[in-house]
Amino acid sequence: MSNQQTITLAGGCFWCLEAVLRQLAGVEKSVSGYTGGHVANPGYKQVCSGATGHAEAVQVSFDSAVISLRDLLAVFFASHDPTTLNRQGNDVGTQYRSAIFYHTEEQRAAARQAIAELDAARHWPHPVVTELTAVGAFYPAEGYHQDYFANNPDQPYCQIVGVPKVAKVRREFARKVAS
Repeated sequence: MSNQQTITLAGGCFWCLEAVLRQLAGVEKSVSGYTGGHVANPGYKQVCSGATGHAEAVQVSFDSAVISLRDLLAVFFASHDPTTLNRQGNDVGTQYRSAIFYHTEEQRAAARQAIAELDAARHWPHPVVTELTAVGAFYPAEGYHQDYFANNPDQPYCQIVGVPKVAKVRREFARKVAS
C-alpha cells in the first residue's frame, strides 16, 4: 500500500504557505496554483481580482509514513489565521481564504476533526472558518510563482510575511522539519 497522498491547502498567499510546507520532512512536492473557482485556466491577475472565485492554494504531495496528515494539518493551521474570513493580514479577498480541498473522504474526516479540536480548545478567540471542500480543478500558477520564497528571499513581502511564518514552523515543529 502506498503512503503517497496529495492534499490541496489554501491559507492566504501561496508564496508563504508553499515555503512553510516545503521545509517539512515527507513533503515530496508542492505546487502553487488556483482552485475552488468557476473560470477555467485562470491567470494570476484574474485570480487577484477576486472575480474567478479561486483561492491561491498549494497542492502538496507527501509521504504519510514520514509526516502524517494530522501533523501536516497542524502545521497548516499554525501557519495562518483560520478564523478570518477571506483575509490573511493585509491580503483581503476570497482568493486569500482559508480552505482545505480534500482529495479523499479520509482527508475530509481528518480535517473536520482537526477543526473541531481547534475550536474545542479555543486556540483562537473566534471559531475556525476554514472552508472544507472536495478538490476540483487545480491550475498550477505561472512558473515565477513556483518556489517563489526560495527564489526571492529579499522580496519585501517574503521578508515581512514569509520569514516569520517559516521561522514559527521551524520553532514549533522542529522535529517535522527536514534536515
